[in-house]
Amino acid sequence: MAKGQFLFRKCIAGFRYAFNGMRLLLIHEHNAWIHLLAAVCVLIAGFFFRLSSMEWSIILLTIGVVFALEAVNTAIEKIADMISPEYYATIKEIKDLAAGAVLFVAISAAVTGLIIFVPKVIFLFR
Repeated sequence: MAKGQFLFRKCIAGFRYAFNGMRLLLIHEHNAWIHLLAAVCVLIAGFFFRLSSMEWSIILLTIGVVFALEAVNTAIEKIADMISPEYYATIKEIKDLAAGAVLFVAISAAVTGLIIFVPKVIFLFR
């Protein structure tokens, strides 16, 4: 077989690895549990308020970005810990930057949720 040739088996294996990564994130990372709880609450609210297709698209994309960045943050932390188990200021900065990226996205997700849901809640109580 030629190098770079598409193999369905390799494609399926790649999906297995990716699903395992998702599983590891959701099982072992406490911050992912918080994101999961928030996502479930938002999804329930979305059904309750009958979001439009555009609103669902924004919500689902936002949830996906938060989980994806949490996975990247976790990978960076694990690599940093493996490279340098002892304390180094530079490794701390790398880990803090990755965590900060997740916080930026989480804040953005919260603001996005407020933009979508606050008008619906206000309308509900009029």
